[in-house]
Amino acid sequence: MTPDELLAYCLAKPGAWEDEPWEGDTVAKVGPKIFAFVADGTSVGLKCGNNRDEADEWLLRYPADASVMSYIGRSGWNTLRVGGDIPDDEVYEAVDESYDAIVAKLPKKDRPL
Repeated sequence: MTPDELLAYCLAKPGAWEDEPWEGDTVAKVGPKIFAFVADGTSVGLKCGNNRDEADEWLLRYPADASVMSYIGRSGWNTLRVGGDIPDDEVYEAVDESYDAIVAKLPKKDRPL
């Protein structure tokens, strides 16, 4: 997948929008919350589990292409490298799961229709 395809996939989610909260760091948000850190498109930061133990499954399966995200990794966020051993369909599925996890925690007024 290309960086543009990854970003387009994220932004095709209901209520998703692009933001750049830090210079050069593109993120996809739903409501006020980030569900994907897409930056340069070579990797994507996603909520990969409800806790660190669940997210660690990615590290075990793809040790060369999955890593704990700085600062928020303890909450189940990982960085997944795009174009490595992780199949594109699994990256897309991880985007779906991250989006769903963030939407589920939004107040009803901020959830997409």
